[in-house]
Amino acid sequence: MKVCCIDSVDEARMAIRHGAAAIGLVSEMPSGPGVIPDERIAEIAAAIPPGVTSVLLTCRQDAESIFEQQRRCRVNAIQLCDRLDSCEYDRLRAALRGIALIQVVHVIGEESVAEARRIAPHVAAILLDAGNPAPAVRELGGTGRRHDWTISRRIRESIAAPLFLAGGLRPDNVADAIRDVGPYALDVCTGVRTAGRLDEGKLAAFFAAISGVGVG
Repeated sequence: MKVCCIDSVDEARMAIRHGAAAIGLVSEMPSGPGVIPDERIAEIAAAIPPGVTSVLLTCRQDAESIFEQQRRCRVNAIQLCDRLDSCEYDRLRAALRGIALIQVVHVIGEESVAEARRIAPHVAAILLDAGNPAPAVRELGGTGRRHDWTISRRIRESIAAPLFLAGGLRPDNVADAIRDVGPYALDVCTGVRTAGRLDEGKLAAFFAAISGVGVG
């Protein structure tokens, strides 16, 4: 279970206290919530205890720039929120040994199935979200929208890589999402926030809703 858009050490500690196994830290994006400077990402990542994964969300698309950002932030996983050329994955894996790469695929239609199948062999995991990477829109996450879970299920069944499910998840629909898609793990941001702040009541309700359903 990954709680995303964390913007302080206190929020990270709250999420971990409720059971988060990963903490999402959002760097500069063209749109969406939770953006914080790299210096604060490094501060929060340094405070995360062993056993909990710190995840940098980046919209950068070239390996050298992503490597430099990881070196500053000192996270142990990177969520690639935009599309990369296939050669960049090889460069990243060579430069960032031991750093897990998670590629976001925005579920916008049937073409997303082919996109996920093409990318999955190059990364540690695929994360399905409900943005739109088209240049005129550039929504790379945090929209609070739900995507088509029937397509998400097809993607999950067609790739070998672990699949994270994000996009419009809330305490009142997350159990259905787990049953309909069968993801390896979940990712939540807006569904556990009120007025942009992490809401402990919603966070507790979210974890209560997934307890016993069989997903991380």
